[in-house]
Amino acid sequence: MRRKRRNVEAFSLSFLDCICCGFGAVILLLVLSKIYEPVIIEKTQDDLEALIAILQQELFDIRGETAVLNRDLESVRSQTSESKIRLATLQGELETVRGQYTLSQQESESLADEGELRRAKQRLTEEMIRLQPYYRAADDDAIAGIPVDSEYVIFIVDTSGSMQQFNWGRAMQKIEETLDVYPEVKGIQILNDNGKYMFQQYAGKWIPDTPGRRQAIINTMRTWRPFSDSNPADGIIYAINTFWAPDRKISIYVFGDEFTGNSVENVVRQIETVNRASASGEQLVRIHAVGFPLLDVGGGIPPSARQFAQLMRVLCDQNGGTFVALNRRN
Repeated sequence: MRRKRRNVEAFSLSFLDCICCGFGAVILLLVLSKIYEPVIIEKTQDDLEALIAILQQELFDIRGETAVLNRDLESVRSQTSESKIRLATLQGELETVRGQYTLSQQESESLADEGELRRAKQRLTEEMIRLQPYYRAADDDAIAGIPVDSEYVIFIVDTSGSMQQFNWGRAMQKIEETLDVYPEVKGIQILNDNGKYMFQQYAGKWIPDTPGRRQAIINTMRTWRPFSDSNPADGIIYAINTFWAPDRKISIYVFGDEFTGNSVENVVRQIETVNRASASGEQLVRIHAVGFPLLDVGGGIPPSARQFAQLMRVLCDQNGGTFVALNRRN
């Protein structure tokens, strides 16, 4: 006899229980994960914001350091550029000085020709002849052809850059030679062409003629650097107005290499007004001059040097003196 088969139900109670437990487990997992998710997200956002703030601060610091470094770099570049420009300028000045030195060793054109120099050395006016008793011996009565018959001596010296650079040593030598020709005088004074005293303690007074004072003049010349505009008119006029007196025989010696004033004629008229002649035709003071050589870059004589020679020739001729021009071989 055949046994009856059992009918198996697809959805039994046990199967449903398993399915429900599975769904419950999944739901539980979802619930648990959702519980902690907001905390994790919030913490992550805070960490990211803190990191962003740190990075921004570092960026700002880097930008600040970059700005400082850029300023330092620009400063260094500017200093480098200025140094290059200064170096180029100094090199140009060095080349100019070298060229002038080379040209100075060559024979240069004299500011006065030999015939004029001889005539200047031999010239004695009637007034000088009348003053012959005041002259010293024939071999001692001139310095570079300039008559020396005075008891007071004033030097007006151009202290400009060209004189300092090219002729200062020779100017010192000529002052010393001039003083040697006057063994003894009653007073000495030395000014620059703007009327600035070498010795301020003797302003408006005569420097005593002593061996020590003479040596002090030469020693001070080495470092004497007052401003000069290369126009002797101010110094000459100031010297006459300050030191002339009826009982004084004064000679003014002008040492220079150029005249940068506006007009030679104006200076001549100014000096003529101040150093006016008396009824006998005698000027208040004698004016002598020594012209020192000045060459331009090309080796020629610049217009300012020619104007100085022209001015001094006229002044010396009108004021009882002599102008002598020196060249590089003197």
